Amino acid sequence: MSNRFDDQVVLITGAGSGLGRAAALQVAKEGAKLSLVDLNSESLEETKKVILAAVPEAEILLVTANVADEAAVKNYVEETVNKFSRIDGFFNNAGIEGKQNLTEDFGSDEFNKVVSINLNGVFYGLKYVLAVMKKQGSGSVVNTASVGGIRGVGNQSGYSASKHGVVGLTRNSAIEYGQFGVSIKAIAPGAIMTPMVEGSLKQIGGENWEEVGKEFVQPNPMKRFGKPEEVAYLVAFLLSNQANFINAAVVPIDGGQSYKY
Repeated sequence: MSNRFDDQVVLITGAGSGLGRAAALQVAKEGAKLSLVDLNSESLEETKKVILAAVPEAEILLVTANVADEAAVKNYVEETVNKFSRIDGFFNNAGIEGKQNLTEDFGSDEFNKVVSINLNGVFYGLKYVLAVMKKQGSGSVVNTASVGGIRGVGNQSGYSASKHGVVGLTRNSAIEYGQFGVSIKAIAPGAIMTPMVEGSLKQIGGENWEEVGKEFVQPNPMKRFGKPEEVAYLVAFLLSNQANFINAAVVPIDGGQSYKY
């Protein structure tokens, strides 16, 4: 395997599970030093164990933080720079789905909670990481949007609104920071079998969630859920120097779902 990330520092939020953990493992295998952020410290420790089992020599910083708290975001960026002196790649990934309901029944508190994590958290991450990358004159950012950020998703007002916002932030910041040697893009995952998606299926189907899942993927051209490691391969490429000229792009990884409708 190529060592595309030798001597590079990659910062990942939402690293305690799902896409964040898969991406952390992938870039560690390719030589990255890691700063891993999550609200759940136990999940972070588990991610570290998974990585060290595969890459015993990996250098890993763990930071427990709520990405909806600007001061906490500023702190995880400062801790990363204090330890590693730089940030070469940033997977701005932490997010939640929230409860499912018609817009008229969607609670305002729930809406604000989803937006504060999914959108404000991405903004705070960009705000502090881009200042570091601008000073370096280099860097690559991948924001986690969603197919829900490029088309509507019923019963998910907060999620869809927040992910559309992530797409907007991606394009806006890419226009601003390309001149400083920083490329910024987003991924738009479809139904990937992560703990978050499993939780959503359980909201809908309860004990029958696996059957609901089988029905859920039938409209997808590939008729299956994606795997976290499939997303991790894409994220690793987009964070690498091989993708420096990809800027302001929103890349679907959804089995063709967003193109079918």
